[in-house]
Amino acid sequence: MKINPSGFREYDARWIFEKEIDLEGITNLGKGLGSQIINRTKKENPRIIVGHDYRSYSEKIKKALAEGLASTGCNVEDIGLSLSPMVYFAQFNLKSDAIAMITASHNENGWTGVKMGIEKGLTHAPEEMSELKDITLKNKFKSGKGSIKKIDNFKNIYMRELIKKNKIKKKIKAVVACGNGTAGIFAPNILEGIGCEVIKLDCDLDWSFPKYNPNPEDLKMLHAISKAVKDKNADIGFGFDGDGDRCGVIDEKGNEIFSDKIGLLIARNLAPKHKKSKFIVDVKSTGLYSKDKVLAENNCKTIYWKTGHSHIKRKVNTEKALAGFEKSGHFFFNQPLGYGYDDGINSAIQVCLLLNDQNKKVSELMNELPHTYQTPTMAPFCKDEEKYKVVNEMVEEVKKLQKQNVKIDNQTISEILTVNGVRFSLEDGSWGLIRASSNKPSLVVVTESATSEERKRKIFEFIDSLLQKTGKIGEYDQKI
Repeated sequence: MKINPSGFREYDARWIFEKEIDLEGITNLGKGLGSQIINRTKKENPRIIVGHDYRSYSEKIKKALAEGLASTGCNVEDIGLSLSPMVYFAQFNLKSDAIAMITASHNENGWTGVKMGIEKGLTHAPEEMSELKDITLKNKFKSGKGSIKKIDNFKNIYMRELIKKNKIKKKIKAVVACGNGTAGIFAPNILEGIGCEVIKLDCDLDWSFPKYNPNPEDLKMLHAISKAVKDKNADIGFGFDGDGDRCGVIDEKGNEIFSDKIGLLIARNLAPKHKKSKFIVDVKSTGLYSKDKVLAENNCKTIYWKTGHSHIKRKVNTEKALAGFEKSGHFFFNQPLGYGYDDGINSAIQVCLLLNDQNKKVSELMNELPHTYQTPTMAPFCKDEEKYKVVNEMVEEVKKLQKQNVKIDNQTISEILTVNGVRFSLEDGSWGLIRASSNKPSLVVVTESATSEERKRKIFEFIDSLLQKTGKIGEYDQKI
């Protein structure tokens, strides 16, 4: 039996299949999760929805997990090939006690993982993950008689739910790119259903991901969408990740729009209809929310919070926020727009509704925002066992430099946010962020300047020099 303890991440579980976990390990994970669900729900036979993504080995992993769950007394309801948001939706629609989705999202082929949750609309947070790890690795398993049954055609119920409430009047021509991931059999049909003219790009399912990983932050994927938008004279381009909970956006000119800016456009569109609403954004997101005129006029409040779909989802839930936006493309819409979880297709729908309401092109809406200079998300390698220590060192170092009035490109550090790593802001609103990645052995670095491309680079150089001094940083996945 093989199960690498480091696969238990902050808010989901991920392993390289067969190298770090085998089928027996997956069954044990099922026993651990089943025992945890029984402990928390106080039910002998709780109902749990399971689904899987389109990787060659995902179905057998789901089967092994389901056997583990059933051995503890859980009644497993299998909705088949799914997107993560379809599994989340099933918990509301079928009124189940918990969910487990077999996916490693946009990670390279070879990876597997599980996203799971007990409370409706929420996924495991660090506390639940650490409890699950303890139960699984110490074999603290319940024993019971559960069952496994298949639920056919749930996909149609999920698709109908998104289509019926969101019809648009304006003709929008959209490139829909799925990187050969599971979203390929969902996104084009749903967007056609609401009234879009859809141009498909890599929507055939192919688990070898022949062109690039289905990841809307991957530059290769973005360049492919950009080319298709320009070639086909489309109004917008959407890129979906491997399990359909994230969406990237390209404007009609072929330019990528970072998701935090799209979030701000959506928030601006929603604010007049939902006055006094709260919006949650993650610490990697643009500083523009805090000073936005439209949000202020409608008495809307923005809270910056920890990066990670589980953290933002919970904050949206506890704050009863209308929506949450994450720089990585996870968007969360609460009632009446959604059930609070992240659904990339619902995010694309909200962008279509924005275009329908505003009657302007995406680039025109973007030009109404103050211009900022932003880096992509950059991830320098850092070992899992060292990354949090390095980040703690950075927090202390930045605080010390603030006290010493050290200047970065002639600007002093005016504010430090340590809710997740360290985000420091300069006098002009420019900022830099260093945090630990939740699901890979790396750190995350982002910078944004409200003033110039040059300042954005200077902040990055400042961060990079601090990191290099630790001697614990490897290659970046991409850098400016």
